[in-house]
Amino acid sequence: MAAVLALFFAFPSNLAAQAHVVSPADLQKETMAASQARQRNLETVTQFLSSPRAQKALRSAHMDPSQVKTAVSTLSDQELAQLASRSANAQADFAAGRIDDRDLLIILVAIAALILIIVAVR
Repeated sequence: MAAVLALFFAFPSNLAAQAHVVSPADLQKETMAASQARQRNLETVTQFLSSPRAQKALRSAHMDPSQVKTAVSTLSDQELAQLASRSANAQADFAAGRIDDRDLLIILVAIAALILIIVAVR
């Protein structure tokens, strides 16, 4: 029994703990990629909300543009990615002439309202 205990304590117990399934370098790369994706999505939504048409639409809907922009940064990564995708699609459709000013304003107000609702629910 003493020999078994001596062998048990002779080998460091943290030796097994050092074998990671995912390397620290891979974790760092994934973290960096997620951070960069979030930053791109944040810039997309902020750029969409900063356009003169967006500012005018938000004011006409009695929403504070600065409050909406501030609320964007509190969204989760998934929510922000969805809104960035919708914002980019709306901008592309408007630039291509597939939607007019009125439709863009409706989309913009809906996105802003969604942002404020998500933040308020938290």
